[in-house]
Amino acid sequence: MLYMYGNPIKSTTVTEATRKMEHYCAYQERCHKDVEDKLNTMKLIPEAKEKIILHLLEHNFLNEERFAKAFARGKFNIKKWGKERITRELKYRKISPYNIKTAFKEIPDKDYLETFHELAEKKYHSITESDKNKKRRKLINYLLYRGWETHLVYEKVNELLS
Repeated sequence: MLYMYGNPIKSTTVTEATRKMEHYCAYQERCHKDVEDKLNTMKLIPEAKEKIILHLLEHNFLNEERFAKAFARGKFNIKKWGKERITRELKYRKISPYNIKTAFKEIPDKDYLETFHELAEKKYHSITESDKNKKRRKLINYLLYRGWETHLVYEKVNELLS
């Protein structure tokens, strides 16, 4: 057994790490970046990491397109994020532009616009600010932070505040 500073170093075998990663990917959709980050915490040699990632890909535990679709659907339906925010988050996770484009096919345009209008109107009515300019700024900031497209935000704000 190896020791560092008087404490035993727990080493993980490739088989154990593979089993852990299978469970990790089966529990929830993951992207390559998530898997690599998790593997880095296991302190494995680069060859072992590659072998595990290859195994996960071959056995369909890891699939970037499936991840992107699930991510886009989930963030839109649950957190009410717009396409800008979803795109930014997927790019951060190193998802290809092709997979990002494919993911957006999971969100029907009709639902997208309905959700945007409901969210904007709900937020507009919840802002208690009496100053029209401050109310406008708060609503704009809220919608842009959530990742809704600039043209949609400004059109809706002008409609609500006119």
